Amino acid sequence: MIIYLARRLAAVAGVLLVICAVTFAIFYLLPTDPAVTACGKSCSPERIAEIRNQMGLDRPLPAQFFDYVTGIFAGRTLGSGQYAIECGFPCLGYSWQSGQPVWDLLLESLPVTFSLAVGAATLWVIGGLSVGVVSALRKDTLLDRTLVVSTVAAAALPIYFVGPMLLYVVVQVLQLMPYPGYTPFGEGPLTWAQNLVLAWIALAILSAAMYARQSRSSMIETMGEPYIRTARSKGLHERTVVVKHGLRAALTPIVTIFGMDLGGLMGGAIITESIFGLPGIGKLTVNSITAQDHPVVLGTTLLAAFFIVIANLVVDLLYGIVDPRVRHAA
Repeated sequence: MIIYLARRLAAVAGVLLVICAVTFAIFYLLPTDPAVTACGKSCSPERIAEIRNQMGLDRPLPAQFFDYVTGIFAGRTLGSGQYAIECGFPCLGYSWQSGQPVWDLLLESLPVTFSLAVGAATLWVIGGLSVGVVSALRKDTLLDRTLVVSTVAAAALPIYFVGPMLLYVVVQVLQLMPYPGYTPFGEGPLTWAQNLVLAWIALAILSAAMYARQSRSSMIETMGEPYIRTARSKGLHERTVVVKHGLRAALTPIVTIFGMDLGGLMGGAIITESIFGLPGIGKLTVNSITAQDHPVVLGTTLLAAFFIVIANLVVDLLYGIVDPRVRHAA
């Protein structure tokens, strides 16, 4: 197990390094000059050359990339002379627009995205699994057909439709709650949840529908396995057969997609955060792309990649818990 974990961690580091290299090369090989972008519209050639020297852009690209990667793990010094700035661990550079450290911007936005991801994931997992299991156990009944049609309809609703509709109906027409924003959890859990509940619902509807269809298919396949018939022939209670033997095995593909979905969502729900005005990683990414703030975009890209590969690693480790057969195979 330790050797397997070590190999997986090495693979995670390799993937992150490749993503960092590709993203770094794309941003710094673009026709736009980062020094001109950082300097502004009215800037003399001498000032641009000075900024290029301060940012280290006059050095070869491999050397710039080495400094960037080294700064993530050990910090680095940006610029030289009287303009030198000490960037501590983990150094992801400074925003060209606000002058703030990229790492600080990510830390400010991360709690918002984390709150959105955890709440939405809880809703879509509970809702999707419940609908899928009930539909599978009532296969070919009127309830099953109704649930299947409902999930197909829900899966066809994109977030950029559901979000504005919820805001219009709940906030403007029914006036059941004020326009959502973000309140830190520590300032009031109830207010925190109230401000995020519409975003949770909008984000969870599509995913819950997909999870319901996946869990229904897996559950139907699992309940037809020989070991399920053996468990029933031993006189086990139907609830034990369904939960302990059926649902546990059917969860394996669900764990896979949940890990990837949650990891991707932690990298920023761009559309949802933009619709509901939530200052998370997704909105930070959009604003940075619009402003051509390359250090921030690079930082958000690396953060998203980190969450996805870590989620993939956690999923691999959870396989052995959810399904003992996978543990034996590993």
